[in-house]
Amino acid sequence: MTVGEMLVATVPMARTLNLEFLETTPERAVVRLPDQADYHNHVGGPHAGAMFTLAESASGAIVIAAFGDQISRAVPLAVKAEIGYKKLAMGEVTATATLGRPIADVVAELDAGQRPEFPVAIEITRADGAVTGEMTVVWTLRPNG
Repeated sequence: MTVGEMLVATVPMARTLNLEFLETTPERAVVRLPDQADYHNHVGGPHAGAMFTLAESASGAIVIAAFGDQISRAVPLAVKAEIGYKKLAMGEVTATATLGRPIADVVAELDAGQRPEFPVAIEITRADGAVTGEMTVVWTLRPNG
């Protein structure tokens, strides 16, 4: 099962929005929100809540791709998120997430008995490439038990 398939299977909101997981690697995750009238706002573009969910889902995809091998001993949890809407989004939008810390550093903290935190930066773009939003989600790996 791919990371995208796993997220769609386990996170109902991702399935509800029909998110498309285009790329999911430990270095980058790319997720697209198709243009859907049911999720439009008052000006005809994707609703801010749908764009938040798109970006948060991209961040979750990279976290699973980067730290999926740690799931047996720690659960990934979003700690906080901040989003800025930069330009009007119309049509389909795509979120591209990148990990803000080296994987080895995060795992080393987990190995040392700590609860590591790490940022994931996400850009939301329109089909023409214009950046319509930027988001940062801070994640943690909470040790089991």
